Amino acid sequence: MARKTYEDLRSARWYGAADLRAFGHRSRTLQMGYSREDWNGKPVIAIVNTWSEINPCHTHFRQRAEEVKRGVWQAGGFPVELPAISLSEPFQKPTTMMYRNLLAMETEELLRSYPADGAVLMGGCDKTTPALLMGAASMNIPSIFVPAGPMLRGNWHGKTLGSGSDTWKYWAELKVGNISERDWEEIEEGIARSPGTCMTMGTAATMMSAVEALGMSLPGSSAIPAPDSNHSRMAALSGRRIVDMVWEDLKPSDIMTEGAFENSISTVMAMGGSTNAIVHLIAMAGRLGLPIDLDRFDAISRRVPWLADIRPSGRWLMEDFFYAGGLPALLGELKDLLHTDAVTVSGKTLGEDIANADVYNEEVIRRRANPMSKQGGLAVLRGNLAPNGAVIKQTAMDPKFMKHRGPAVVFADYNDMAARLDDPNLEVTPDSVIVLKHAGPQGGPGMPEWGMLPIPKKILEMGIRDMVRISDARMSGTSYGTCVLHVAPESWVGGPLAFVQDGDMIELDVDGRRLHLDVSDEDLAARKAAWTPPQRKFERGFGAIYADHITQADKGCDFDVLMGTMATPEPEIH
Repeated sequence: MARKTYEDLRSARWYGAADLRAFGHRSRTLQMGYSREDWNGKPVIAIVNTWSEINPCHTHFRQRAEEVKRGVWQAGGFPVELPAISLSEPFQKPTTMMYRNLLAMETEELLRSYPADGAVLMGGCDKTTPALLMGAASMNIPSIFVPAGPMLRGNWHGKTLGSGSDTWKYWAELKVGNISERDWEEIEEGIARSPGTCMTMGTAATMMSAVEALGMSLPGSSAIPAPDSNHSRMAALSGRRIVDMVWEDLKPSDIMTEGAFENSISTVMAMGGSTNAIVHLIAMAGRLGLPIDLDRFDAISRRVPWLADIRPSGRWLMEDFFYAGGLPALLGELKDLLHTDAVTVSGKTLGEDIANADVYNEEVIRRRANPMSKQGGLAVLRGNLAPNGAVIKQTAMDPKFMKHRGPAVVFADYNDMAARLDDPNLEVTPDSVIVLKHAGPQGGPGMPEWGMLPIPKKILEMGIRDMVRISDARMSGTSYGTCVLHVAPESWVGGPLAFVQDGDMIELDVDGRRLHLDVSDEDLAARKAAWTPPQRKFERGFGAIYADHITQADKGCDFDVLMGTMATPEPEIH
């Protein structure tokens, strides 16, 4: 591939012309204190930074952006930091998923409307990663992802705490009086003690790993703990590398191929990763017009072993995973199951990137001969309750529920569940199947992470910590239990979940990939005929745009007008 010249760069249209508009671009750059030597003949690198003061996962990004700039300057580029919306998983309501596509649109339009020749994408907190990659894929200029990295291990009374996972665990113990309020406060103070994302195998760690396997971040970058000095060096190295990628014209479409997505899916399965990865990877592939669907995930899960012993499915945390060799070590164990000829942002193939990788702790990263399980972490279910599919994290559930039949206990929405779940008169037993409606893309709205439905207090008091739970919601990757998620179509739009009633028998067969409502087709049709569709939630603003264009979970919850590869014109410079 021939290297680009300066005249080939997008930014040359802004800075290089001998006309009045270019005079304005140059004079305004001088106004900011730069000299002509800073940009003359150099590619402009947009640093899309999702830092904010309400995103604890990204508190180190102010400094990391400066380190990225240092690398860009060293390699002969001109760095320009462009702030973008910060999707803060702990704080943003009703859910960051509602705004993932907004960040994706912002990323695409920032890169299109400004003189960007290449992009450094700074993210990590759950939805920022797929959003940045979706936008960059649609714009398709050379891009590299800088992951936020996981936070350090938590600690309480000598016990190692994992964010999210131990929150749910100790909340249940608090409800039944097994720990005190002071214990709970100490857990709050010890569970998250540095910058960075959840250090369990939550959605953040899953997606950062998936993007590294996809080839869009530097080898070994995804597991570096956020406070580690290696993380600073990785940021600077990413800044240096993007400049060369611009001259090489190495674009997302060259890297994010169908084979690369299969590598990414294989990684999610081997990591025991978050169910959210299914929605995000489908959306990311959809931006490139690639036919990645639920069946592809299930087929890969059946052949890829689960190797990473990381919470909530396993015992260890991402800091341990990094010391054990990180993602290159895990990929080395999967080498024969991967498309090792896939090109990565390094300019090399994935096979070359992982050629010298090794496992340094075989408890954390299992060898192929000693897997956690012969199958991957996620399974896709189908049946009359989920005609377009549902998902379950089979590695994080009680094995006794792999095949289960029980009566439904139905909640109309989240508020109904919150009001009645702990009612002593609730007719529920350990064999019941808890069903939550109206928690999907439209119904939530935004498909919130409500899918790890709480266990009723009367069941917790029996010493039971898992039950079968079904919803059209998502759940945090840090969550666990027998939770069937992403039921499609969702109940809000008239999917079969809308017509489940208390006492209906529901059958779950994970090995058989089946989710069945034991109600006749005739009865279901009659219930549907009597059903009144809920009223639209939004009439204005982004909510109205969202309601008009959001797709269902099996399609990635992208906006229909953003999917595919239809070209958008470059801006005219007048």
